[in-house]
Amino acid sequence: MATGTAPPTHRRRPVRERRQVDVRGWLGGIRLSGFMVIMLGLVVLAAFVLVPTIGTYVDQRQQIAALAASVQVSQEQIDDLEAQRDRWRDPAYITTQARERLYYVKPGEVVYLVDNDLTPAQLPQEQQPVTDEVEQTRTDWMAQFVRSVTAAGLAQTVRAPAIGIPDAPVQAPTDAPEEMP
Repeated sequence: MATGTAPPTHRRRPVRERRQVDVRGWLGGIRLSGFMVIMLGLVVLAAFVLVPTIGTYVDQRQQIAALAASVQVSQEQIDDLEAQRDRWRDPAYITTQARERLYYVKPGEVVYLVDNDLTPAQLPQEQQPVTDEVEQTRTDWMAQFVRSVTAAGLAQTVRAPAIGIPDAPVQAPTDAPEEMP
């Protein structure tokens, strides 16, 4: 150990005492002059004048930003439509679209359409088993038949176009062929 060196001393900071701030004394020390009152009045007046102007400025900036975003979206749509227009000018693209969408083929080609091309999610769920038992219908078919015939008999006639044909009842097409005399 060297005798000439002294151990380091740590300096301690003096502890500051918290003083109570006397607000009355502080406010009493402020002296208002006429100049200071006029300047404070101008600052308050400027605040009342500028706050609505700043609010209007901020609102207008937001509107400008929204319109710029709208223009950007519209420009992207225009670019997409122009690209689509350019694709439709290509005869190969038109041929491809006619084959895929409309199932057009060239003469001599054979087309096979796959009928069962559903994904597993699109396939119908399990169906209920078919029963061998005969069940009674829950509707009265005779009453339905009578209502249907009555409604058909009471159907109003349809006015024919103005070509000199009198009012004629509308006839339902029949499945049986008509016999010719």
